[in-house]
Amino acid sequence: MTNYVLKNAQIVNEGRIIASDIRIADGRIAKIAADISPAAGDVVLDLHGKHVFPGMIDDQVHFREPGLTHKATIASEARAAVAGGVTSFMEMPNTVPNALTQELLADKYAIAEAGSLANYSFFMGAGNDNLEEVLKTNSRDVCGIKIFMGSSTGNMLVDNKQTLEKLFSSCEMLIATHCEDEPTVRARTELFKEKYPEDAPAYIHPLVRNEEACYLSSSMAVDLAKKNNTRLHILHISTEEELALFETGKAVKDKKITAEVCVHHLWFDAAQYDTLGNQIKCNPAIKDARHKTALRKALLSGELDIIATDHAPHTWEEKSQSFWKSPSGLPLVQHPLLLMIDLAKEGHISLELIAEKTAHAVADCFQIEERGYIREGYWADLAIVDLNKPLTVSKENILYQCGWSPLEGHTLSASVEHTFVSGHLAYSQGAFDESKTGKRLLFNR
Repeated sequence: MTNYVLKNAQIVNEGRIIASDIRIADGRIAKIAADISPAAGDVVLDLHGKHVFPGMIDDQVHFREPGLTHKATIASEARAAVAGGVTSFMEMPNTVPNALTQELLADKYAIAEAGSLANYSFFMGAGNDNLEEVLKTNSRDVCGIKIFMGSSTGNMLVDNKQTLEKLFSSCEMLIATHCEDEPTVRARTELFKEKYPEDAPAYIHPLVRNEEACYLSSSMAVDLAKKNNTRLHILHISTEEELALFETGKAVKDKKITAEVCVHHLWFDAAQYDTLGNQIKCNPAIKDARHKTALRKALLSGELDIIATDHAPHTWEEKSQSFWKSPSGLPLVQHPLLLMIDLAKEGHISLELIAEKTAHAVADCFQIEERGYIREGYWADLAIVDLNKPLTVSKENILYQCGWSPLEGHTLSASVEHTFVSGHLAYSQGAFDESKTGKRLLFNR
């Protein structure tokens, strides 16, 4: 395996930015020091002061394989992720068939082992009647259990209260939840279908899947977790109201209940339905600007622990259908770091906090072994970013299999120059080296 010395780096890590060199040997960070002399055979990369972030660990993606490969594959979306500085991902079970058995879960790992450029893990899916299979899950090499407490793409709704009680009381692993109250969503869907029986404007989406639906479900999950002392992680928080459910002033590793926010809820708001329409239709919905403002502030105060993408591609033809038929979800995994850097330049977040929320906190939340930090002895998962090289998102540089992005035409202020995955230079200035695949994530539990 090629060894590297990265010269003249600005390392963004553990609350600081330091000027230093990094030596990568046998896939790991061998040394961090002010002036490292390369050994024989080392490849030297002079970064000329570019910033080195710990590779983003995206704890929520939908890569659509198996069964929905007309939308995406694990290989195609992992490439896009790596180009965006995302070095590891955790993928959701609502593929076809749903990953509700240990055998089906193992099938997904086999696909990733053969073709994922990024490091990987897959959630085991919980249904209304597979508790026995869920409890067989190995906490050492599976990231967690996913429960859809509100219906979304894939029809994996768990709405049996006895089943939820059993899952929360029996499962010792981290449980990750999609929280939207199903009766509220169904009632409001009927209400708006009466008003718009054929087609509807996209801006009604946050009125159908509203704040009340989110809060009712999230508060129920929190109550169940507190009652049963469950390790709960609530995904894609989208409302100001839900923030009251979470603690501040405590490190992620010391919390039993944690929360994730996604880049689209930090970047977009309901005013953009007028221009982007179904492109930003997702569950839970992108809501009005007061929520975006509150979510940004909650990153600083600590209610929100992790930034993720919920990358969920559909074909352009699918998204171009009328509102009621257009599926929810948007592709995002190629640009999350760059979106956050733009927010940093606007003063909403610091570069150090980006590293914390996209890597350090994810590693701590899931107890990932030897990843998420730029530390000697850890795997070399690194995203090297030029903060002063703008990137305009276009059809020509979008790497998703679906071929579109709601960011098309937008110029981001920075670019990802190089990405190391487990010490392998997987992406460099627009070119991929796919001679090595990523590794399965392991967990210290």
